[in-house]
Amino acid sequence: MAQRILCVEDDPDIGRLLMAILGEAGYPADWARTGEQALARWPQASLVLLDLMLPDTDGLTVCREIRRRDSGLPLIMLTAKAGTSDVVRGLEIGADDYMTKPFEASILLARVQALLRRRPPAPADAPAGEATPHVFGELSIDRQAHRVTLSGTPLALTAKEFALLLLFASHPGRVFSRGELLDAVWGPEFDGFDHTVNTHINRLRGKIEADAASPRYIHTVWGVGYRFADAVSEAAHQRRGPGA
Repeated sequence: MAQRILCVEDDPDIGRLLMAILGEAGYPADWARTGEQALARWPQASLVLLDLMLPDTDGLTVCREIRRRDSGLPLIMLTAKAGTSDVVRGLEIGADDYMTKPFEASILLARVQALLRRRPPAPADAPAGEATPHVFGELSIDRQAHRVTLSGTPLALTAKEFALLLLFASHPGRVFSRGELLDAVWGPEFDGFDHTVNTHINRLRGKIEADAASPRYIHTVWGVGYRFADAVSEAAHQRRGPGA
């Protein structure tokens, strides 16, 4: 089944440009010019390109509604607002990525392709190591099913949150710098801010940690980056006891 892209853009010139870029790359695409049209069409999409400034509502509202109903749909915000606060707000609401206008077609396609590669579950004949869920205490990460549970309760993670968590869980105890995380999860072509990583990790901690201020799973290594819990840190947690 072809991966269909929904372009949400009210500017006719940019809308036509997006449709041409995606069409030439082989992606079937739909074009929504308003937030109302976007909210009606997104369930048929494999990825959404979302303008922030729309005539009837703002893109943040559209993003919030999509995330309320589907936490995993890849979503890239397109914005003329390059300010840090605008970007952080979009990421906190649930965008996986963002691009500022004007943008390079090659970079846009690279980011679309990177997100779509992470969307499908692993094939049924994946190697045994890839098919076995990662289990850490009450946290289970199932790559094949693209599912995370905490104490048996499914968690709603975005595509980027899932990719970050899977990377950490696949390398327990290893310290990743922000630059390494950007390259691995967002791709080397990403030219955004390092705080993108901080924002996603803070949001991820809010979902998987009982106490985000004293995390059990994702630890900050000051001046270096982040690492995921290993056997040593988990044993220390067990000695302290839950909630310690």
